[in-house]
Amino acid sequence: MRAIDGGICAVRGVHASGLKDDYMGLALIEGAGPCAGVFTRNKVIAAPVVLTRDNLENHKYIAGTIVNSGNANAFTGEQGMADAREMAKAAANKLGVQESHIAVASTGVIGRFLDVGWIKDHLDEVYGALSADPQGCRNATKAIMTTDLMEKEVAVELECGVRIGGIAKGSGMIEPNMGTMLAFIYTDAILSADTLKECLVKANDSSFNMMVVDGDTSTNDMALLTATGASSIAPDVANFQRGLDYVLVELAKKIARDGEGATKLIEVQVNGASDLADARKVAKTIVRSPLVKSAIYGHDPNWGRVVAAAGYSGASIDQDKISLKFSDGENAVTLVDHGQVADTSANRQLKSIMESDTVIISVDLSLGEAFAVAWGCDLTYDYVRINAEYTT
Repeated sequence: MRAIDGGICAVRGVHASGLKDDYMGLALIEGAGPCAGVFTRNKVIAAPVVLTRDNLENHKYIAGTIVNSGNANAFTGEQGMADAREMAKAAANKLGVQESHIAVASTGVIGRFLDVGWIKDHLDEVYGALSADPQGCRNATKAIMTTDLMEKEVAVELECGVRIGGIAKGSGMIEPNMGTMLAFIYTDAILSADTLKECLVKANDSSFNMMVVDGDTSTNDMALLTATGASSIAPDVANFQRGLDYVLVELAKKIARDGEGATKLIEVQVNGASDLADARKVAKTIVRSPLVKSAIYGHDPNWGRVVAAAGYSGASIDQDKISLKFSDGENAVTLVDHGQVADTSANRQLKSIMESDTVIISVDLSLGEAFAVAWGCDLTYDYVRINAEYTT
């Protein structure tokens, strides 16, 4: 497997485009084939999520995707559903496909009606710029950004020649329980919708579902995986799974690093849990903790907050067996070794490590063999400012 340029446009059979106009954006992706999706578990569900989920349940096939940013079209009732259908109809007419074969996604402010007129006024321009070049992918990625500061795209080519590419947006309201998090992944492999679903659920559980910026679950979370079949290759499923896992983990890390106001990527590695569920509980609880996140932002060597978070995670814990280590990827310091606290000099080393832009927290529970990783970011003054002024 090797990394390649171009994001979703590296995948044969995919064309993309997008434009950004102040805080409004519009993206269009053309790429047809069997499709699977995972969606928000919030019980307040945005209209485009309802529409796309229903289309996939009925057809397991997508020919195109239309995405707007700046307005979530969530908590908008019947008008919101009508607007989502208008988006699907407009995209279907442009692409010459069935309306029921269009995926619709939205991201932005909740509780405001969509400006469908703006979308229709700009759709000709976006459609006319559809491209299989890397720039097409970049334009689509920029178009779906809201408070994001960086574009998020990844592509790989497997040894068999199959390509997998993905784009994502997300910076705040992030803890998908499948925030606002959208991801569109394409492959040119020949795979059925049922196989895509199995692979996507598995990859999602160890990537997007292990990512926390602020602990909020959006009304609009959506990740779609479509197979164009344009490579004419039916890959080994296990090999495809490894490639898909890589793409989704890299996108998840990009989202975590780009968390609203963030200055650091936090990676929490939990080893020695009694089972996978416990490993994931501990990892996500630590990376979700506002006290841990605040300490890392302030370079405060208050590592006891990590141990406390592990203790209230709901996982099986024996405090006399816990080991804790911090690292910046090159340097590491052990703070607790099987329940025994290191001397105070370790705190000085920890403070230095916390100044890095990547902080890795390793916890060994010494209760079993299970392992999990979660990603997040620090909690800063800017996070509060961004969200205090989001609509003003």
